[in-house]
Amino acid sequence: MTDRLLADCRARLGFDLLANTWNPVLLYALAEGPRRPGELRAEIGGISAKVLTETLRRLSGYGLVERRAYDGSQRVEYALTALGRTLLGPIEALGRWSAEHGDAFVTAQGWDEDDSGISD
Repeated sequence: MTDRLLADCRARLGFDLLANTWNPVLLYALAEGPRRPGELRAEIGGISAKVLTETLRRLSGYGLVERRAYDGSQRVEYALTALGRTLLGPIEALGRWSAEHGDAFVTAQGWDEDDSGISD
């Protein structure tokens, strides 16, 4: 048996990172450039201000997102770091897989379109 997925194995870092629904969603939302928290909430939809803040802090702690505060104002933006940008390829690949196989996945789960929470 291989040890490549043991708890202390680095291969699990990416799986653990993507296991949180909002992590890849926020990283992908920042792909086009810096965004303010309100812009992110509007673009993503379905995320509370609290969860958005927690996720941005977590991603900042991981070194994937940077917080930019502007002098003399309360304006704050978030942007991907160079390390964060390296995750866009895998996230986009998962998105392509989802687009290609999403219907089969929903069917296998026994969900109908209304149950899945998935929309086109």
